Amino acid sequence: MTTMDTGQARIELAIGGMTCASCAMRIEKKLNKLDGVTATVNYATEKAQVTAPATLDPATLITEVENTGYTAVLPTPPTDDTSTEDEPGEDSELRSLRHRLIGSVVLSVPVILLAMIPALQFPYWQWLSLVLAAPVVVWGAWPFHRAAWMNLRHGAATMDTLISVGTSAALLWSVYALFFGTAGTPGMTHPFTLTIAPSDGAGNIYLEVAAGVTMFVLAGRYFEKRAKRQAGAALRALLQLGAKDVAVLRDGIETRIPTAELRVGDEFIVRPGEKIATDGVITSGSSAVDQSMLTGESVPVEVSEGDTVTGATVNAGGRLIVRATRIGSDTQLAQMAQLVEDAQSGKAEVQRLADRISGVFVPIVIGIAVATLGAWIGAGFPLSAAFTAAVAVLIIACPCALGLATPTALLVGTGRGAQMGILIKGPEILESTRRVDTIVLDKTGTVTTGKMTVLDVIPATGETREDVLRLAGAVEDASEHPIAQAIAKAATQQTGPLSAVESFQNIEGRGVTGIVDGHAVLVGRTSLLEDWAIHPGDTFIAAKTAAEAHGQTAVLVGWDGAARGVLVVADQVKPTSAHAITQFRQLGLTPILLTGDNATVAAHIAAQVGIDQVIADVLPADKVDVVTGLQADGKVVAMVGDGVNDAAALAQADLGMAMGTGTDVAIEASDITLVRGDLRAAADAIRLARRTLGTIKGNLFWAFAYNTAAIPLAAFGLLNPMLAGAAMAFSSVFVVGNSLRLRRFHSYTTPTGRHRAAPDRALQSA
Repeated sequence: MTTMDTGQARIELAIGGMTCASCAMRIEKKLNKLDGVTATVNYATEKAQVTAPATLDPATLITEVENTGYTAVLPTPPTDDTSTEDEPGEDSELRSLRHRLIGSVVLSVPVILLAMIPALQFPYWQWLSLVLAAPVVVWGAWPFHRAAWMNLRHGAATMDTLISVGTSAALLWSVYALFFGTAGTPGMTHPFTLTIAPSDGAGNIYLEVAAGVTMFVLAGRYFEKRAKRQAGAALRALLQLGAKDVAVLRDGIETRIPTAELRVGDEFIVRPGEKIATDGVITSGSSAVDQSMLTGESVPVEVSEGDTVTGATVNAGGRLIVRATRIGSDTQLAQMAQLVEDAQSGKAEVQRLADRISGVFVPIVIGIAVATLGAWIGAGFPLSAAFTAAVAVLIIACPCALGLATPTALLVGTGRGAQMGILIKGPEILESTRRVDTIVLDKTGTVTTGKMTVLDVIPATGETREDVLRLAGAVEDASEHPIAQAIAKAATQQTGPLSAVESFQNIEGRGVTGIVDGHAVLVGRTSLLEDWAIHPGDTFIAAKTAAEAHGQTAVLVGWDGAARGVLVVADQVKPTSAHAITQFRQLGLTPILLTGDNATVAAHIAAQVGIDQVIADVLPADKVDVVTGLQADGKVVAMVGDGVNDAAALAQADLGMAMGTGTDVAIEASDITLVRGDLRAAADAIRLARRTLGTIKGNLFWAFAYNTAAIPLAAFGLLNPMLAGAAMAFSSVFVVGNSLRLRRFHSYTTPTGRHRAAPDRALQSA
């Protein structure tokens, strides 16, 4: 609970028991009826964000939610504990679903086999089917019955209503047929007679329908719920980024304490390689700070006394003493965590397709069943015949294929994606992929490798590239600076083992010196060489200026009193990025490069890969604003990133895609993870998601279409049980077969890994 200056309080509630987006809307309306309360409920994250008078007891809100038929609790405050255990309520709900699913599978499979294979139908098989199916429909389908009752109280109908009504009708009619009809006769079988003719309803049982539908829908609900449980993992990952303890100076004595005990004004020590504990100002020392995890900057920032530093960034160079200026929820890291949470909570809910159709389909079917009952009674037929026809309508309206439609397509589609290094987190994110028209790309680690690389070596006249690189690499190998490590790595790869360095000295912010093979070597900025009375010539100055104009870093090398060469270092574009941009355009997407780097570097990278629109010099909060601004302009935005600084924007985007080579925070905040680290995988992900969504829609259409066509037969009393069974079996086989077509989905890359261009029409229709 957070109190604001306006006398209002911001309260977050964890909501339990929601089964669809309509549940979220119902809770939201209920809360908004309270005086002074403004609430938004998100089905995907299962959280409610409430703004209410500061005097309002949160228990009032919890009671209101519980009166609506759901559960609500105040989330436990985050801690620095590294454990990431789920909340107890979440664990119990998911565990309950898993137990129901396992039990339903064990009990339903024999029922389905007995009903569909006449050879297995021994004399009392129908009674065994009842014993097995009854727990499935009563206990296994209890979440659907409970949700259907809640929907009924509020005058709504969803997929839960359809499942509950259909399975209950099938079970109750089967019980009637077994105890009061002829279905319980020993030796009763379900022969294969696919004829349209009046039949004795009292001789038919539909236990396989009741058990099978329950099993399939439970499977879909369980896997969806498990995917949703990842919500909030991004925030836990963010909290784990910070330093867990810190060496604080109090009365001149260094003491190690937990970071949570740090206070504003405390001075603390940050040694090379350590994370900075919290936001502060440097009071002593100078170093290079790697801020890439927060800002996306590929080059470490040189800092010295008086400069500000940010918590969770890494000290890559010398020893620093920092005075804490912001702690806890005021730090930039905590504010980024809040950005991610706000973006996730504000994301529009995507209502499940089956619920949309059911909202119309269920009332119509129930109306037809009631009309059928009335028509038969009005025509003078016996009550048993009228009831048989009415129940038959309800039973045929609950197709097995409905339970298979989404889970099978999602299972095959996500399985194929996993083979290609594309991890899709859940069905609710698929719908946005069809509408995406803009793709925002982070630069560092997404379009580029995110690692510094030596691109060029320019030797002085009379010197060789190998000597310049070998001597510079030997000195830089003793430094911890990322640019130094890039030079040392290139030297090792191109010239072999490096010589030992003597008298090594690190001049903070300027470069390094040392003696290698009898040469006094200097590597660093122009000012370092000038301090040693070494003046680079016009050639080196021109090379340095040209490199910086292209967003690259130029490092001067000198030894024995003379300038000997220039090393050009930069973050390199991935070789597949330009191909990926081409594919995005073919998919109808407009690519935008978004980066925390400076405009010169960004423009140069964009020109290399073919991106026209560039937005540079942005902070993490600005990235969210950019995405929000594009959405306000009517764009449907996909975002691809890999860093902590991208997490909030990934959550805000209509479709967030994280490079699997990036941070856990970005991966958790995204909808799709691209394991390969190849930007072309983002194009494949969009194509696969669109294809999977199209398959789900096709499956849902046929799942309803087959059974809708049979409703008139049921209403007129012509529904032969085996015809109904065959129709449901055929629709199920069709749905599964249609889903299996996704296994043939392939990347536009040849088996050897080389890119293969795809026809525009094929990409657009994917």
